[in-house]
Amino acid sequence: MVVVFRRTGCGDVQVLMLHRAGRGTAYEGDWAWTPPAGQREPGETAAACARRELLEETALDLVPRPTGCGTEAWPVYVAEAGSDAAVSLADEPEHDRFEWLAPQEALARCRPELVRGALRAAVSVIEQGRLQ
Repeated sequence: MVVVFRRTGCGDVQVLMLHRAGRGTAYEGDWAWTPPAGQREPGETAAACARRELLEETALDLVPRPTGCGTEAWPVYVAEAGSDAAVSLADEPEHDRFEWLAPQEALARCRPELVRGALRAAVSVIEQGRLQ
């Protein structure tokens, strides 16, 4: 998982959330809104997967940084985007829209708790300036 964030002109943090297309645009349940994430390809490192998935899902060419959150099997990364970063969803209909949200709004939309907990930990790293 890659928690992409940007800072507004006022210095506030916003988090990029993607809405999965699979159950339709009105669906708001588990797995509806999540940060960019994906499955590793055979032989791919977690860091390489994070960067590839971020580029594939959002067209953002950023270098994800590890947070120390998550697990070895499911690490959590963060990547800072510029305030004017242009997000472009992949042509493949995995996601149907995105939003930049204040951290509390992103946490409120993110389910299940497994994903929300990882997002919460990454937001804490961002807000406390503990980026690696």
